[in-house]
Amino acid sequence: MIRKLFFIAYLICLLPAALKAQSSFVIPLWENGAPGFEKLKDVPEQAKDYWVKNINNPSLTVFLPPKDKANGSAVVICPGGGHRLLVFNAEGIEPAKFLSDLGVTVFVLKYRLGRDTNSPYKIEVHAKQDGERAMRLVRSRAKEWGIDPNRVGMMGFSAGGEVVDMVAFDNDKSYLKRSDLIDAQNARPDFIIQIYPGPLFIPDTVPVDAPPAFLLAADDDLCCSPSVVKLLQAYRAAKVPVEAHILERGDHGFNMGSRSKLKAVNTWPQRLADWLSDNNFFKHTDRPKVMNDH
Repeated sequence: MIRKLFFIAYLICLLPAALKAQSSFVIPLWENGAPGFEKLKDVPEQAKDYWVKNINNPSLTVFLPPKDKANGSAVVICPGGGHRLLVFNAEGIEPAKFLSDLGVTVFVLKYRLGRDTNSPYKIEVHAKQDGERAMRLVRSRAKEWGIDPNRVGMMGFSAGGEVVDMVAFDNDKSYLKRSDLIDAQNARPDFIIQIYPGPLFIPDTVPVDAPPAFLLAADDDLCCSPSVVKLLQAYRAAKVPVEAHILERGDHGFNMGSRSKLKAVNTWPQRLADWLSDNNFFKHTDRPKVMNDH
């Protein structure tokens, strides 16, 4: 009897971890591997500490929100890492959990890296293809996941912001010939969230039907605060809805802000939650409140 009780207690201890493990799952962008690179599909990724690299089978890690919070919005997140690696935990999993708790269905994209060691990929071709395919894949399964296909956005950090810019503002010249029904879906995001986006692929002008944008960077980020300023100016010239935040300090790579001692950096996700709510990307009429222990 005592042994049985110990076994039950052991199962109870394992339950939270099991539930946590079931909160996300991975789906490949292409079932048989990326077109033209199918032979690399089973080459293993490399991961250590905060990063993942050697990505040959691009994929989405799916985070479904709690059913009582799900609001029909979705976001594809593109982590940064200079196209050499992906800062997958701090710029993928952490923002995914934040948005999922607000009722958003989240997809963290592992895209191919043009600057990885001995990489056969090109940023402007293959990273873009992965971003476009991710958006199309999400919309193709919108009904299955309870998503409104007209409320699917993209979020980019640093180099991931460059992927977002390519998908949002460039045309489909680099995309592969349509190979299945997924490719018939629209790849254009309905809104974009750019957190210290990289300087590549920022358009000089944006069209009048450009997706609404939330932009944020620190002024002392010499790499990427100019990206936000340039995008802001392009949006204002086109009279497209945009919200921009330039923090006084924070430098580059502050992720979701939880590790910073600066209050403005520490609490920036609340600005995003407010923006999403104010622009009706949540179905709920009440404004979600971000709990922050710092």
